[in-house]
Amino acid sequence: MSLYRHALPQLADRPFITDGGLETTLVYHEGIDLPHFAAFVLFDRPEGATILAQYFARYAEIGRANNVGVVLESATWRANPDWGHKLGYNAAALADVQRKSIDQLLAIRERYATPGTQIVVSGNLGPRGDGYRPDARMSPAEAEAYHGPQVRTFAATQADMVSAFTMNYLDEAIGIVAAARRVRCRSRSRSRWRPTAVCPRAIRSKPRSRTPTRPPMGTRRIT
Repeated sequence: MSLYRHALPQLADRPFITDGGLETTLVYHEGIDLPHFAAFVLFDRPEGATILAQYFARYAEIGRANNVGVVLESATWRANPDWGHKLGYNAAALADVQRKSIDQLLAIRERYATPGTQIVVSGNLGPRGDGYRPDARMSPAEAEAYHGPQVRTFAATQADMVSAFTMNYLDEAIGIVAAARRVRCRSRSRSRWRPTAVCPRAIRSKPRSRTPTRPPMGTRRIT
């Protein structure tokens, strides 16, 4: 059972910190080679999990020293099918990495959390393509189908939330939100999947058309 999934404490009126950029820190400050900027590969290297744990523990220590909350993002920004294929990971291997990353953060929470330092565990998603230019565009429906397996894997863990980072065009972000809402609907029904169309506040791929309204009396429409 997730600790905060249904009541995220960072939404209340108190300060939280996040980590400061996992891949950037490891590559440029610690000199660690990350192919395709993928931190999740460290789980398959000797001492790799220890390197990740030390990185996250620093932020948990900062939070506890300053009596503020912490949001920790899993090391899975690159753990999607396209980047996984480039790194030799199939769907099963990616799902395993995602579970390992969440388990690691749960262990850190167990060690460092206090009443004054609540630690939120977030499953991190990154873009299908490059993080700084939209070179693999998808429709919202395509993005939902693409990122859905990763969202569902996180939902089956004790992660409190999912986050999407460096989304450089709107449709991909919309698709991720739709995937998360679909999982939310399933958790409400408990017995079966419910179509996005009947999910409360569902994301729509196309905006509803609206009938133009007449301007109020005494005003002019500027064209």
